Amino acid sequence: MPRLWNRTIEAHRRDVRAAIEDAAASLVATHGLRTVTMSQIAETAGIGRATLYKYFPDVEAILVAWHERRIAVHLQRLITARDQAAGNIADQLNTVMTTYAIISRETRQHADADLVAFLHRDKQVAVAGKKVRKLVRSLLNDGAKDGDIRDDVSPDELTSYCLHALGAARTLPSKAAVRRLVTVIMAGLRPRPRARL
Repeated sequence: MPRLWNRTIEAHRRDVRAAIEDAAASLVATHGLRTVTMSQIAETAGIGRATLYKYFPDVEAILVAWHERRIAVHLQRLITARDQAAGNIADQLNTVMTTYAIISRETRQHADADLVAFLHRDKQVAVAGKKVRKLVRSLLNDGAKDGDIRDDVSPDELTSYCLHALGAARTLPSKAAVRRLVTVIMAGLRPRPRARL
């Protein structure tokens, strides 16, 4: 019984934290980073200020926690996309890059420049970037070994090519445009035809 009770309490705490983080993110998206107060967050989350301060000391700490949760969700989406992709390594790479591009497009909604600047100082952004780079590089490396991906350019250079090209997804108007972008990137990754003897 104590274990079940502890799990229930922990689940409740996670739910309260998530509600606080989501309330803060919503308020900042609407009003801007500099105007949101702890009182507004408590009211929007449906909790008292005393409860809010048990979880977080200030607005910035809330936003960092919200951003870290979002990063974890995005990384899990990429891993799930890779694991669920049917077919060869090129198919997996296509699925991962499409998912990455869609995430990039979705996250462009950080309209507040102060919020973007604040969140991108967070060290978790750099850590997540390294994980994404490692995932894409691994697929490129395996694809080159299998003959699905060109091997005349190093996996590190191809990874940079892919991730920089996928950055264009942030400005695209639709998911269909995102898919076309990935198709173009994948065309650049195809193995070069062998010279005929």
